[in-house]
Amino acid sequence: MTERIDRVVTSGTFSLDGGTWEVDNNVWIIGNDTSVVIIDPAHDVDKISAKVAGRTVEKILLTHAHDDHIGSAKEAAERFGAPLYLNPADRQLWEMVYPSYSFDEELAEGESIRIGDTELRVLETPGHSPGSVCFYAPELSWDNSDGVVFSGDTLFNGGPGATGRSFSDFPTIIESIREKLLTLPESTAVLTGHGETTGIGLEAPELENWIKRGY
Repeated sequence: MTERIDRVVTSGTFSLDGGTWEVDNNVWIIGNDTSVVIIDPAHDVDKISAKVAGRTVEKILLTHAHDDHIGSAKEAAERFGAPLYLNPADRQLWEMVYPSYSFDEELAEGESIRIGDTELRVLETPGHSPGSVCFYAPELSWDNSDGVVFSGDTLFNGGPGATGRSFSDFPTIIESIREKLLTLPESTAVLTGHGETTGIGLEAPELENWIKRGY
């Protein structure tokens, strides 16, 4: 059975360090006609549920624990009866949103998450947050790519994720991108946590420019 990727764009807010911003988030659903996994079920569980369309949600994978990505995670876990997966290095951010409710499973470098015949490989990519991860799926395709990486807020169309707030660090995110993402095949699509998708081959030549500008 062939797995496919669906994107749902949801709208809400992101709050940290005393500020609040309006944001649109990409929610990624990977699966087949019977089962799926969801990456970052942000803001609007009803809209996500409509795209799930009655299929079994096997796992909910979280790229990191900023509140725009996890604020609806408890609701989604309860709605779909699915376990929540997070890198424990983001526990402090998680507990800012859920002081008395825990995620179910811990994500770690090299772990393999399966949905149907598809493997999602966990890549630890700290920088935007201490526990940020990406999920690499060499067997999937987006817009005729050879492989995809779900990059959360680590890499966007145009550069690294933001590092100007608490728990983030620019040299760390640059190292993560250089060592974990730009080493993937150039034909890999980058499916981001916000905004438009991009590709490894498109972003890799810009690394030195990002370093020079400092963001």
